[in-house]
Amino acid sequence: MPISLDTAGSGPSMKDYHCQTQCTWCDACGDYGVWTAIKRALVELKLAPWQVLLCYDVGCHGNMSDKLLGYRAHGLHGRVLPFAAGAKLANMQVPVIAFGGDGASFSEGVGHLVHAIRSNYPITFILHNNANYGLTLGQASALTRQEQPMNASPNGIPEHTLRSMEFVFALEPTFVARGFTGNIPQLTEIFKAAILHQRCGFAFVDVLQACPTYNHFATHEYLLARCFDANAEGHDPSDLHRAHAIAVDTSRRISTGILYKREDVPSFYDRLVPRKDVTTTCVEEVGMKDVSALWGDLV
Repeated sequence: MPISLDTAGSGPSMKDYHCQTQCTWCDACGDYGVWTAIKRALVELKLAPWQVLLCYDVGCHGNMSDKLLGYRAHGLHGRVLPFAAGAKLANMQVPVIAFGGDGASFSEGVGHLVHAIRSNYPITFILHNNANYGLTLGQASALTRQEQPMNASPNGIPEHTLRSMEFVFALEPTFVARGFTGNIPQLTEIFKAAILHQRCGFAFVDVLQACPTYNHFATHEYLLARCFDANAEGHDPSDLHRAHAIAVDTSRRISTGILYKREDVPSFYDRLVPRKDVTTTCVEEVGMKDVSALWGDLV
């Protein structure tokens, strides 16, 4: 069942997403970049605030839920993906975008991330990756560098840093992209492609962003000097082996753009036999039902 995109008419403007709630992120926080790029992407796709569902996890990024207008849900820590998947499966007509931080997504919610990718749920997931728990004052996350002193782990973390892209590619994804909040035009295009991929399945977007208060190793300047547009250099997103190679190798440069994409794998919904040839959405089928006959002698 396709996403409903109204491409007729002038469409919404950035003002339609404007909210008077004051932003409370630290100066130079990468969340400002995601906040700007997602609004631009939705406007350029001609999606009005009432036509899309935005789902937020707990964290600094989650404070975006009241910084723009639209249908928004702010859920439990690490649990945004099952909520977003359920909302999408209930109404396949609505684009659903989930946002989560690296802490919640690769620690508390890592099991949900596993099954979201392997199930190919038809949603878009935007990972706010600042390599720490920013909201709770700079604790190390599973993606923090091992040798990096952080609040609550001044000697560095004792565990190995989780190789996030190795993790994602091992689950046979259908869409993997990486962006950087210092390049909002590129990030906007990535978001647009990730939203449109919902017609095919799960879109994973890793957004590298600075945390100026607590992350002093992957700073804005560090990322700006290393990130490059792989697509502009001729990368073919259909090449799985090359996509995997440039995604995991960040030793000298960090690839950004649409790294991997395939559209020949059915989404979770499209594999549901009972929904085959059904033209209504699940929410349209909700109603009062007489189930007394099912109780039999128990009544």
